[in-house]
Amino acid sequence: MSLPDHAPFTDLPTFLRSVQWPVMPEVGQALVRTLSNDDVDTFTVCRIIAKDPALTATLLRMANSAMFGLSGTVDTLERAVNVVGLAQVRARALSICIAQNANLPVGIDRTEFWRFCMLCAGYAQWLADLCEVDDQEAWLCGMMLRLGEINLGQARPFCVPQIEAKPIQPGERWLRQRQLIGFDEGQITAELAQHWDFPNSLVNGLRHTAQPLVPTDFRKLATVLHLAARLADGGAVTPQAISDLPVVLLKMLALDPEVLLLDAPDAIELADLSMFAS
Repeated sequence: MSLPDHAPFTDLPTFLRSVQWPVMPEVGQALVRTLSNDDVDTFTVCRIIAKDPALTATLLRMANSAMFGLSGTVDTLERAVNVVGLAQVRARALSICIAQNANLPVGIDRTEFWRFCMLCAGYAQWLADLCEVDDQEAWLCGMMLRLGEINLGQARPFCVPQIEAKPIQPGERWLRQRQLIGFDEGQITAELAQHWDFPNSLVNGLRHTAQPLVPTDFRKLATVLHLAARLADGGAVTPQAISDLPVVLLKMLALDPEVLLLDAPDAIELADLSMFAS
């Protein structure tokens, strides 16, 4: 007996049969393959990116925006790498590939969606720097986290307005997604990342973002992403936003709330949307 259309999915394979993954461009696929290569060099990454002139132009525009803080000083990929680092250029290039091939379902505000993604990425990088997690992996996963909501919307489009109904308290979207559809966006983004052959460490970090204490082995990346997403839900880092973060997770990462408040990055700079400019 089949489930009614409005019933939450009870198993992941059934859900996955109801969605269609976005296609990662060839350049993006090549960049993903370098994520598992600790010896990848600047020449290799720049050669991959240069195969797509539009991607190169967008990346250089981003490099000269508030996101990198290098206004007007970067005119080549090689200079961008020399100034901000290979990992950061690669992560931003991948984010452009992903964003330009993402089709948001009806009911999700495009600007709000991508602003959240940029905020989550920026907060994830900031927190990762404070607790010995790879900051560029954290940035990339933070940027990707909500992609799973696109697939949730494919499977249950009539649930999107309920999931996105305002107000949304930090972390509440995940609860709504699981109640209405059966899975949260992090779980589905993890499946997407696995489909794209991302390293297992990133896949597992995404999978457990909404519930970082569920797995028996503690995953720093998942915890960083959880905290970053909660902060992104609230926008700017405020005393209230910090006090609302789960204390147990802060302790597990040895993060001091008072230090976080003093060291918080500027939300306006983090939410730079230059990569989406036409």
